[in-house]
Amino acid sequence: MVTPLRFLWLILSATSYVILAYFVPRQEFGWLIGLFTILFLGYAWAIRRIDRQREEPIDRVLFASAIGFRLLLLFAVPCLSDDVYRFVWDGRLLTHGFNPYLYLPSRLVETDLAATASLDRVLFQQLNSPDYFTVYPPLNQAIFGLAAWLSPHSLLGSIVWLRLPILLSEIGSLWLMTRLLRRLNRNPNLALFYGLNPLVILELTGNLHFEAVMLFFTLLAGWWLLTERWIRSAGALALAIGTKLLPLLLLPLIVRWLGWRKGMVYATLAGVFTILQFLPFASLELVQNVGSSVNLYFQKFEFNASVYYVLRSIGYWMKGYNAIQTIGFWLSITTTLSILWISFRWRNVSVPAQVLAILTLYFGFATTVHPWYITTVVAASVFTRFWYPLIWSALIPVSYFTYRTIPYHENLWLTSVEYGIVAVVILLDVIKARQKMPVY
Repeated sequence: MVTPLRFLWLILSATSYVILAYFVPRQEFGWLIGLFTILFLGYAWAIRRIDRQREEPIDRVLFASAIGFRLLLLFAVPCLSDDVYRFVWDGRLLTHGFNPYLYLPSRLVETDLAATASLDRVLFQQLNSPDYFTVYPPLNQAIFGLAAWLSPHSLLGSIVWLRLPILLSEIGSLWLMTRLLRRLNRNPNLALFYGLNPLVILELTGNLHFEAVMLFFTLLAGWWLLTERWIRSAGALALAIGTKLLPLLLLPLIVRWLGWRKGMVYATLAGVFTILQFLPFASLELVQNVGSSVNLYFQKFEFNASVYYVLRSIGYWMKGYNAIQTIGFWLSITTTLSILWISFRWRNVSVPAQVLAILTLYFGFATTVHPWYITTVVAASVFTRFWYPLIWSALIPVSYFTYRTIPYHENLWLTSVEYGIVAVVILLDVIKARQKMPVY
């Protein structure tokens, strides 16, 4: 039922989403953070009565609102991210028969090939990494190519076609979340913690980040695992990996959950299905080019980090320079060992809580944590009783302060406040969880 207060919340939230998506560039930090604050206050009010302890009837008004807010953003050109221009660039290459993994934009612009594929200098100037080979996996590339084929010359047309798979994935994820929650004897309305989250809505549907598609296929893999359809599940997980590589982190946990024999068969199937997606692009240059870009990403990029920034400061104090290569290497080793420890040694912790711990640890040790990365942590939190992912999602928009000026400059005080508050809430969540085992 739509009460007067709900109607007011709907109007205020819808207006805020439209203003943020269509009229506020990321340089306008005051407007951005003010509207995010309004949206998160409304979000907190909307989900305040969702009971984590017992099952309740689905709140159709709130689920319809979650979908409606996303539909409002259908024709918005992303304001908070410029990744979309690389999506269009790769898509136009692919639809003209060129392998996007083989060409550097900076070497391609103003060549005959670029002219053939409608890759002009205007589009080139919008790219954020023109000197890096593309790192987007094959299912992403297929979506990019389809959007370019459906709208070969219009940027807005390509954006709309890119957004449709994200919208459909978000609707599918909400449906799967309700089914999974019921399977676990939980309240299906908990899916609204994800569905109504302003960061999720604006960063995925609004700013065209394909974590939405990855999450849908990961949830689908989880559903088929619970219903003992192993081959289908491995195929769905491979499609998730073919969108973003992040689900690879979950393979050790799946092996532990299924047992070594079934688990290794499952992991092998997922690996084979993933490799099959790469076959249309296969070449030695693909491995070299993608490997070089991924390596540079971990050794050069840094944004909104937590543990890494502390270690970087220590490195400056001890060595007098930024030791990102050394620190990044050891953080990756620590992350890998920690994921294996969580997967195989946490015996009294539920699988959803282990997934949440793996994602939290991965982003906690990362050198780069963009706001949309945390949408995956929010999705995992739906199946647990931890609150810190929702707090983190409300705080991470302060990282957009970096883009107020050119060249970009991070405010490390804001970063410290963000992670300081998140760390306190994590501590409180863990203390509370230790009082009730197993952890949900």
